[in-house]
Amino acid sequence: MENSLSDVAFATLPLHPDLQRGLADAGYAFCTPIQAQTLPESLAGHDVMGQAQTGTGKTAAFLLAVMDRLLRQPALAGRGDADPRALIVAPTRELAIQIHKDALVLGGHCGLRFGLAYGGVDYDKQRKALVDGVDVLIGTPGRLIDYHKQHVFTLKYAQAAVLDEADRMFDLGFIKDVRYLFRRMPPPEQRLSMLFSATLSLRVSELAYEHMNNPVTVEIAPDRRTADKVTQVLYHVASEEKLPLLLGLLKRDDPARTLVFVNTKAAAARVESTLRANDINASALSGDVPQKKRQRLMTDFAEGNIAVLVATDVAARGLHIPDVSHVVNYDLPQNAEDYVHRIGRTARAGASGDAISLACEEYVFSLPEIEHYIGHAVPTSGYDESMLADIKIPEGEGRRRGNRPHRARRSGRPRQRA
Repeated sequence: MENSLSDVAFATLPLHPDLQRGLADAGYAFCTPIQAQTLPESLAGHDVMGQAQTGTGKTAAFLLAVMDRLLRQPALAGRGDADPRALIVAPTRELAIQIHKDALVLGGHCGLRFGLAYGGVDYDKQRKALVDGVDVLIGTPGRLIDYHKQHVFTLKYAQAAVLDEADRMFDLGFIKDVRYLFRRMPPPEQRLSMLFSATLSLRVSELAYEHMNNPVTVEIAPDRRTADKVTQVLYHVASEEKLPLLLGLLKRDDPARTLVFVNTKAAAARVESTLRANDINASALSGDVPQKKRQRLMTDFAEGNIAVLVATDVAARGLHIPDVSHVVNYDLPQNAEDYVHRIGRTARAGASGDAISLACEEYVFSLPEIEHYIGHAVPTSGYDESMLADIKIPEGEGRRRGNRPHRARRSGRPRQRA
């Protein structure tokens, strides 16, 4: 952690005393760089457009700014109890849930009410919670618009607005929904607005200038695409040897908390069942897993009850999972940015971590784009027979491709990059 904090203490910032108490509860004494640069601006009433690597404290930066504004300014006249004073929009359910959890800690002494709105579960329960009263509404675009169109709340009394992971909003096709929400708030000069994004592309910047009031731009190491403390290695491997190599690496390193990324739901199910058959405590997370089960899986993984989480890219962005020791790209992602987001799940907030990629003949074509995007070649390593584990096939699966038992080859020469 020694390199992840600045020398700016939260105690030196003009934060409301109730927020200082929340920071003490969370154990926060010094700002991260993104907090040190954005908070003075936002606390002074300036809109902020921020770029920073994942895991650098963006959530606390905007939560503290939003809550400080609400604590120091009265609610707008005419506001109903269900009408939010602040709106925080996130691209995924998991990110919205995590922001809400952080808000409950940092805002524990503020008397503010925090609401959640996201799809997949608890439609009537979420609706009732909003009707009962909310000050800070955190949610995903679809569910927020649904409730808004039902007149559960209006955004006319919003005094602050936050758009998190703005680049991901574009990737997921939510940008029209975002514009719908922002156009129903007071004009930009009448509210505090903050936008955070992993990249400040032209389209993100245009969005910011359309819906914000002359925002201050803060960029934290914008040219460092991947975390400094992630040790990256890539193995060129045939498809039929990916599972034996994955199992061999897991047994060799014995990681306590590993994320394995795959590109399809079918691959997630195949890898999960094979790891379980070979005495690795693994679970799969993909887009069709019900929300309650997804939340339970994430909790079990974060608490160490699951050693390996096999995930599609639904888990690649916006999740705060402490102490992930290893990320494995079982399948190389087909989008270069997703490589950065995936390996960013480890080495968070100054910790170190390992990122292992298996480049097979099906997905190796993504490698040049990935290396161009991150600005350097991914270090490669050979492997030999000793690293390929004999695997047990899960009952009832038969000899599927990638699940066949490993047989020792005649040659013990390590594979090298062609």
